Amino acid sequence: MSGPGEGPARLDPALLDVLACPAEHHAPLIEGAPGDPAAPALTCTHCGRVFPIRDGIPVLLLDEASGGDGSPA
Repeated sequence: MSGPGEGPARLDPALLDVLACPAEHHAPLIEGAPGDPAAPALTCTHCGRVFPIRDGIPVLLLDEASGGDGSPA
């Protein structure tokens, strides 16, 4: 869910091409969250972890992710 002043991720496509999940599989990320493609988040295409985007900056820390394999729900 978006917080105040946060909108869809809308990251530069070139940046999105080089970002990857920090877990051992290093899979590509897609914009949005499951069920909310406009959420300020990135979702791993392999494990399903959802990483928040805060103030336009992706927070790619496993401890900050939700859902997916081995992540807090």
